[in-house]
Amino acid sequence: MKVVLQRVAEARVTVDGEVVGQIGKGLLLLVGIGREDEEADLVWMADKLASLRIFEDSEGKMNLSVTDVGGAVLSVSQFTLYGDCRKGRRPSFTDAARPEIAQGMYEKFNALLRERGLKVETGRFGAMMQVALVNDGPVTFILDSRA
Repeated sequence: MKVVLQRVAEARVTVDGEVVGQIGKGLLLLVGIGREDEEADLVWMADKLASLRIFEDSEGKMNLSVTDVGGAVLSVSQFTLYGDCRKGRRPSFTDAARPEIAQGMYEKFNALLRERGLKVETGRFGAMMQVALVNDGPVTFILDSRA
């Protein structure tokens, strides 16, 4: 499982001109499910994201988690994180989970975040989405449950 995490002041996802998910301060997650991922990857990632200390405390140090600051999460499915561009001119997506598997895992992942007390908004799985954000910092991390 791969996640590109961005600390945001605000973010929203739009489908066909309609805002389907929107948050203020928190985390924008671009979420990729790999074909070898299993529930343990989802649990590891949910635990990591709920407790990762990337928000600044009163002294300006990254000592607070999204939970600590009362932030929210905007989770957007992103199979292209598994695009392999090493050969040819068109990415190969053979390492991405098939949509019928990935959708259930993505939904389970979001449920796990909610179980950890986070407010979670989402995009729409499989839709063409436009994502707008104000990256706070900028702070961006790439997490991989298999690395």
